[in-house]
Amino acid sequence: MSSTPPPDRRSSELRPLLIVVAVAVLARLATLGMYPLVDPTESRYAEIGRRMAELGDWITPWIGDSVPFWGKPPFSFWLTAGSFKLFGIGEFSARLPHWICGGLLLGVLWDWAARRSRREAAIAVALAAGSALFFAETGAVTTDIALALGMMMAMRGFWLAMHAPVPARGREEWILILGMAIGLLAKGPLALVLAGLPIAVWAIATGNFRRMFATLHWKCALLAILALSVPWYLLAEARTPGFLDYFIVGEHWDRFLVSGWTGDLYGHAHAFPRGTIWLFAVLALLPWSVLVPVAAWRWRSLAQPAPPEDRSLLVYLGAWALAPCVVFTLSGNVLWTYVLPGIPAAAMAAAIWLARLPTERVERRLLAGGVALTAAVGLALVIAYDAGHWERETSTRALVHDYESRRGDGEPLVFFGKRPPSGAFYSDGQAGEVMTAAELQASLAEGPAWVAVKDRHLERLPAHVLDALQPVVRGGEYDLYYAGPHLSQALAPSPRAH
Repeated sequence: MSSTPPPDRRSSELRPLLIVVAVAVLARLATLGMYPLVDPTESRYAEIGRRMAELGDWITPWIGDSVPFWGKPPFSFWLTAGSFKLFGIGEFSARLPHWICGGLLLGVLWDWAARRSRREAAIAVALAAGSALFFAETGAVTTDIALALGMMMAMRGFWLAMHAPVPARGREEWILILGMAIGLLAKGPLALVLAGLPIAVWAIATGNFRRMFATLHWKCALLAILALSVPWYLLAEARTPGFLDYFIVGEHWDRFLVSGWTGDLYGHAHAFPRGTIWLFAVLALLPWSVLVPVAAWRWRSLAQPAPPEDRSLLVYLGAWALAPCVVFTLSGNVLWTYVLPGIPAAAMAAAIWLARLPTERVERRLLAGGVALTAAVGLALVIAYDAGHWERETSTRALVHDYESRRGDGEPLVFFGKRPPSGAFYSDGQAGEVMTAAELQASLAEGPAWVAVKDRHLERLPAHVLDALQPVVRGGEYDLYYAGPHLSQALAPSPRAH
């Protein structure tokens, strides 16, 4: 397909915008080690990566001793574990590979858009990098940014395999293949839906269905994707039988259709009214979900309409951008991160329109200002997080450090109730958990110990245990108590009479 891109900007004219984007991306890098891993998601996935690096088991993700994690495939855990191997255990090394994934995604987006226009590429990268969700997720220990990278590669690879000059199409098919494999190993079969739906919509809407199958080597591509991804699934099921049933049926059917699904082994389903994903999309795209519509109205008389040859691409990008919202509209179990794979498409589609505005106010006022706003808000939240002492509300890092600075030899840390993932990560998996008052008494009878308890759980403890616990650190989600030798002696079983 031929296209007549808008007049390109000289590099010197684009440099201020690109500098703002680079500063925002580097600012995100600078924050990676400034705050603790947040419960439950970041610390859970970091703990899985820590155990993977410690055990050298690159097949089965483990969430606890002899407890496999069946909730996600391992690609993101491989990244985190590899970073721990290279740079040691810590917040910065846990988040670094996910920041790199975000940078690679922007690079793939730039390379694709720049084939049309460097101005379009600069605008698209600014819109993607400056969106609230992308800025937050680039450097968060989750599986979402890896999925978004895989989808970016797959969707770009498909389009250019269809439209690039013939000599480049084979390379683009390999980018499609690698992107789909990353998606399947980062999130699972959802990747097939998020890529397949917009491709099918585009092919049908533009009359390219037959041409698509005639142009691409579909059989070879499918075999290559399966060869890169399926072996891990088979090995995972062989190592821990039951994985496929839980992951395929539970995570990809029950979680999708059953609001408040109770089968989640590692937390709880996120129940929201059906259709909430569209509200999440508005929040995820801030500030652009406000600024771009305002700009469209204010500068409506200046914009040149997209030429007919661009309409096919706009259909493709629109279907891709909307796919996550369409897929999750009927789901009651959603998070705002589910919108992330569609953000690059929305950014590129908006860039096609914005690049046709005959004014530099787009770069200077709208884009640079929006990116700077997102970065400033992000940095302000990090500073406020530290100044407001929010750490103890979202992580047990400080509590574990308090325990480690005070403990004596052989004095364990025990969480009353389910141990939070951050408690496992920051204690190197050594912190224990007890679920009942009887189990806690039995544990304390073995010797002095430190106990982490939520305020609302104190009433579940027997009065004689509660009275004997010495509060050490109060405040936050958990309070730290010391159970000294006197309590262990009082709880110890009486010797048998002879």
